Amino acid sequence: MILSVPNMTCGHCKAAVEAAITEVGGKALVSLEDREIEVNGLPEATVLAALKAAGYEAEVIA
Repeated sequence: MILSVPNMTCGHCKAAVEAAITEVGGKALVSLEDREIEVNGLPEATVLAALKAAGYEAEVIA
């Protein structure tokens, strides 16, 4: 799934988003430039909850 993370604006944000996904057992391909992440193999609710706990709102776009 691909998610838009509009408030991911810097390298620290990118690292925090990657860490949040890693902590729940996933891997994320992060595009800071596009402010998007691609995550496979995790339920949508798990991904969204992990990002929210890290302080990032996200929306599934694909």
